[in-house]
Amino acid sequence: MDKRKIVSIEDRIPKLKHQRRKKANRRLIMLLALFFILIAGVIYFQSPLSKVKEITVTGNESYSYEHIVEKSGLSFESNVWKVSKGEVEENLEKIQEIKKATVTVRLPNTVGIKLEEYRRLAYISKGKNFYPVLENGNILGEKQIDEIPVNAPILIGFKEGKVLDEMIASLEELPEVVINSISEIHSQPVKTDKYLIKLYMNDGFEVNATLRTFSDKMAHYPSIVSQLDPSKKGVIDLEVGSYFKAYEAEEAEEVEIEKESEQ
Repeated sequence: MDKRKIVSIEDRIPKLKHQRRKKANRRLIMLLALFFILIAGVIYFQSPLSKVKEITVTGNESYSYEHIVEKSGLSFESNVWKVSKGEVEENLEKIQEIKKATVTVRLPNTVGIKLEEYRRLAYISKGKNFYPVLENGNILGEKQIDEIPVNAPILIGFKEGKVLDEMIASLEELPEVVINSISEIHSQPVKTDKYLIKLYMNDGFEVNATLRTFSDKMAHYPSIVSQLDPSKKGVIDLEVGSYFKAYEAEEAEEVEIEKESEQ
């Protein structure tokens, strides 16, 4: 005979009712919580808390904070949840000097803009004015600079076209330390070579070169000048081979220069 305890239906009914009541209470609590969350959400979206309160901008060296915010399409009336990061980035990357824009949204109401600008590799001289030339080859015609810039070479005698494009491409390949050592670059084309250039360096030397081999040879400039007497200035010729002519020599004194790569 089975001796297990037998529970009558009458004893089980109160327990079943209690379990059902607990489940019903849990459902009610969940529904009420969801209802209040929805109400809070509606209130939040309609309140100033959902508006953009702060816009931060970093990496903007060429344009003011106000200009970047204006071009971004953002305002302090924008709803932070409706900010389209892709659209804001696209608006900013239409600016000539902006290479890349990255937009982040930080709750509750902050939008961050991080910019990467194209480097200004040089300035091109047009009359008495100077215009920045970017690493992508664009000339900023609207960014006129009246004073002679000191943080990049000045390009003189260049016109838009293949020679200027080759000049910018060559500068882009040079180490920054070499670019910073150049004061002026003059275009001096001849019938046999339209790519001839003359450089005036910040250390007092001149350099004759052709753009056909300019980036390869000019990369060794620090090594070249280290072999020369700093008190004796002159012309470093990189057109064919590499040699030096001192200014003060009555007859052109030529000193052949070895490049590091050839040693």
